[in-house]
Amino acid sequence: MFNLITSKQSNVKNDVLSGTTVALALVPEAVAFAFVAGVEPMIGLYAAFMMGLLTSIFGGRPGMISGATGATAVVMVSLVALHGVQYLFATVVLAGIIQILCGIFKLGKFIRLVPHPVMLGFVNGLAIVIFLAQMGQFKVEVTEGVFQWMEGSMLYTMGALIALTMLIMHFLPKLTTAVPSGLVAILVVTGLVIGMDLEARSVIDYVRDMLPADQAADATLKGELPTFAIPQVPLTWETFYIIAPFAFIIAAIGLIESLLTLTLIDEITDTRGRGNRECIGQGIANTTNGFFGGMGGCAMIGQSMININSGGRGRLSGITAALVLLAFILFGAQYIEMIPLAALVGIMFMVVLGTFEWSSFRIMGKIPFTDAFIIVLVSGITVVFDLAIAVIVGVIVSALVFAWKHAQHIQADTYEDENGWKVYDLRGPVFFGSVSNFKELFDPKGDPEDVVIEFRRSRISDHSGIEALDGLAEKYQAQGKKLHLRHLSPECRQLLTKAGDLCEVNVLEDPKYRVATDVLA
Repeated sequence: MFNLITSKQSNVKNDVLSGTTVALALVPEAVAFAFVAGVEPMIGLYAAFMMGLLTSIFGGRPGMISGATGATAVVMVSLVALHGVQYLFATVVLAGIIQILCGIFKLGKFIRLVPHPVMLGFVNGLAIVIFLAQMGQFKVEVTEGVFQWMEGSMLYTMGALIALTMLIMHFLPKLTTAVPSGLVAILVVTGLVIGMDLEARSVIDYVRDMLPADQAADATLKGELPTFAIPQVPLTWETFYIIAPFAFIIAAIGLIESLLTLTLIDEITDTRGRGNRECIGQGIANTTNGFFGGMGGCAMIGQSMININSGGRGRLSGITAALVLLAFILFGAQYIEMIPLAALVGIMFMVVLGTFEWSSFRIMGKIPFTDAFIIVLVSGITVVFDLAIAVIVGVIVSALVFAWKHAQHIQADTYEDENGWKVYDLRGPVFFGSVSNFKELFDPKGDPEDVVIEFRRSRISDHSGIEALDGLAEKYQAQGKKLHLRHLSPECRQLLTKAGDLCEVNVLEDPKYRVATDVLA
């Protein structure tokens, strides 16, 4: 894939052409993700326009495309169902503020702490969640507010149109990449439904199902500019308690997906984006979304790859995509009403197939059991709870596994030096996970009068290690024996309370490093 990219520099022609292509590809997914979130399609289109424009201007990764995404939409659906769309707008504003603060305090670097097994579980869980969200499109309203599964000819038609959409999206890129396969699939399926007068639900049918019966008959999608409006929610602590958990989750998911996409594009283009600036750009875009009636979002891996492979490298490509999309909203919104739901579901199924890491099945038997467990764990938590909690749990479990494995690496070679003193030549880190094994290496009762602990190949990493060393020194002193500590860092010597006087200082050879502790803060 990387060899297909011949240009690493941006130019106006490539940016404009690639941006136009991306705009066409954004339409179906923006509408489809609006369905996932349970909001009107235009809210998804507004989000795609504002996210794309503002992140291209203020973000830290030229060439990356942002818009309404499934990762954030799956979090929004329960909020919209329980409290309404105005609470969603307020939540997106707060999420944007959180993201701006993350950029100001330079927290973007912490994306490096996400291990690869966690990422595999993340994308697999996301694919499953998006797939399950599509199941709602197979229900029809029988009476107001009462839905049941499709049956008979309507179900068969829906299945056939979904299959046709997926076949077009799979085979068309093998023939030509001049136009987005998703857009072609929508045009073909829509033309087929209209031309053959097939019984198939459309976007406007979905919109009417969302509205009360007295409003449904006159429902329409009117293309117009998004307008400024403060979210109509009570400015109370109760409102904050409602939206804050959703805002933190949306902010976290948005930054995780955006920064991971940034890293991917960095590798492909052999350039480097600015993670903290991207946090601020995403925050500005989401905050603006909340005030202008959009559902917010984050970076889109699929659309970003379309842009990069089409030659888009500069900020102009994202700006062009956003402006072309706006033109479609203003002058072509009535055509969106005719799009069959089956086409959008087919597109989302292809997104699922492309998002899921099928290679994870192949490597399950070849990777350590703990890595396989983390992949399954993160995928399961993503489906049951949400993406942010899944990634956080995955990182914590990975860290604990890492600590446990390294706790076994502490060991010591013992010998007598020229003075007849017993030397413990340590190897491995001394930290909270290894202190138990560290203590078992020594024999205060059976050791000779003088004992040396050599730290040339070891390191004390945290305050637990300091306390363990102090406790060991106390045991040797209780036996009336002298303990010599060599090659400790100055900070370690400062933190030792009982063994500080036992250190033998060598200014030229002693290491210099920091210890993870708040005592010196």
